[in-house]
Amino acid sequence: MYMVVYVSSAVELFSEQELTTLLEKSRKNNGTLDITGMLLYKDGNFMQLLEGPKEAVLALVARIKSDPRHRGIIVLLHEDHAEREFNQWAMGFKKLDSDASPEVPGYSDFLDLPLTSEQFLLNPSKALKLLLNFKKVMR
Repeated sequence: MYMVVYVSSAVELFSEQELTTLLEKSRKNNGTLDITGMLLYKDGNFMQLLEGPKEAVLALVARIKSDPRHRGIIVLLHEDHAEREFNQWAMGFKKLDSDASPEVPGYSDFLDLPLTSEQFLLNPSKALKLLLNFKKVMR
């Protein structure tokens, strides 16, 4: 099993409909490629984990890098992984709104960081932990 985690910025903010279309297309395509994963979107930035057969994951990452809707793609993590983390998800998705406040139970200022934060680049395991925590919450 091969895993890639990357961050990127949208050239233009995605509307709700554009995000829905992206998610539907990703789920369909990823299912046929045996790729699973998780996509986070916040303030025009993406963080995505892709996992599956190495050749398929690398080919998909290459397509994403050439997608004109993205810029500034930074691969945080790429490694062989013992098992799938998102085995039931052709593509999990979570839009992170900035509307939360410290009064909301479970609020963490960790999510105030942009998804393209240097903290993730300096410590890629934080990105993986963030994605895995969303998996737990969304089940």
